[in-house]
Amino acid sequence: MPSAADVADHTSRPGPAARSGPWRWLAVAAGCAALVTATMAAAPSAHLSAADPAPAAGGGAPKALPAGAAPDAAKAALPLDCGPLPATVTLSFAADLGDGTPATVAAAHCAAGAGAAPDGVFVITAGPGGTPRVHDVLVDWHQDYTVTGLALRADGTITAQARGYSTADVPRCCPDLTVQLDWTRHGDAFTRTEHSVPSATT
Repeated sequence: MPSAADVADHTSRPGPAARSGPWRWLAVAAGCAALVTATMAAAPSAHLSAADPAPAAGGGAPKALPAGAAPDAAKAALPLDCGPLPATVTLSFAADLGDGTPATVAAAHCAAGAGAAPDGVFVITAGPGGTPRVHDVLVDWHQDYTVTGLALRADGTITAQARGYSTADVPRCCPDLTVQLDWTRHGDAFTRTEHSVPSATT
């Protein structure tokens, strides 16, 4: 089981529940549909706060931006192994993360017919010709997280709430961990802090 202690990292790492094979979640998608739908319906929407932002490492001030001022995450080629299925952006916000570049932070997953595949979290910026592209992968979909909240704090920290699995043996319909993820920017890189606790039983 992952430690409840915070861990810092510069890259996304496969969680303990990650399994090989891009389609293994389809086998349980139908059985999980009701639970996942309820989870997503209860998920808080992305909330932005730009009041009194603290300067980022690069000297800029992180701040919220209107959605139209940043690249459209739905038009980016997201690193999700969806096969013939489309990708769906579930949560997103637009911001200047402290380097003066408009960016969209987005959670997305493959659009299964029933249930939902694991989420990835990405920072999208404009590439050559203004084409949206993935600049950073904050959460790799192999980590089996379902992201339920995504926000930018006033101090420039990106935060996410997610549900996950303590081991590969936990049924995919029933995540047993609640996970808090935070990313702080240091120059061109993001440092990740993760804290997980057993989900409350109901």
